[in-house]
Amino acid sequence: MSSASEHALNAHGLYKRFKTGRTHIEVLKRVDFDALHGDVTMVMGPSGSGKSTLIATLSGLLKPDEGQVAALGQDIWSLRQGKIDRFRLDHCGFIFQGFNLFSALTALQQVEIVLKYQGVPKREARRRAADALAEVGLETRMNSRPSEMSGGEKQRVAIARALAKSPQLLFADEPTSALDGENGQVVIRLLQRAAKSHGAAVVCVTHDPRLEAYADRIIHIEDGNILGDHRVVSTIPNSEPHHHRPALVGA
Repeated sequence: MSSASEHALNAHGLYKRFKTGRTHIEVLKRVDFDALHGDVTMVMGPSGSGKSTLIATLSGLLKPDEGQVAALGQDIWSLRQGKIDRFRLDHCGFIFQGFNLFSALTALQQVEIVLKYQGVPKREARRRAADALAEVGLETRMNSRPSEMSGGEKQRVAIARALAKSPQLLFADEPTSALDGENGQVVIRLLQRAAKSHGAAVVCVTHDPRLEAYADRIIHIEDGNILGDHRVVSTIPNSEPHHHRPALVGA
């Protein structure tokens, strides 16, 4: 597992603009960014501030017009598209506000399918998927489909799907916006556990101030610029110790 002092992400001079009609809107204005293994980094800002564009450029989903992103030591935007896709599959987990689940698949199948894309053998994929669902408290919902689950349960399936790969980079874009306070707290505690128990670098984009207490670091972005960056001394205890959770053996 990587040390919490190591940089998982290092980005320099990220610039992105979008064309709307005859004009261009600058969404990122030469932003520098870094994230550490074992940290939950909150990127906060109002709607339209550039935070979702930032996370997309950091994770290999959207190429910046200028700038570099070193992810786990690789300059990802110098890679061919197929290599970027493989990097995301092997090393990144994604959690979105819309859950992005397949309506016809059970919770277990939702998690298994990603592992199968990675080439994990069927029996091992099933075991790892079951372990991940147990870790997020859904051991009794493995055969449920999205239509049979609450919003909080669906988001936990999405987190299990991300955790099953044991990603070194975990990106969450407004993961609590569709949830009530209690479910939102469950979700952020699971993200915190991904950092503390799994050693992932967790980057969470949000405008939800309730999540600040769970962060190791808070970055404020507005109008495409980073306006603030500070580390947090949290008063909220970390998620339960490593030995209390099901081990994701082989993940």
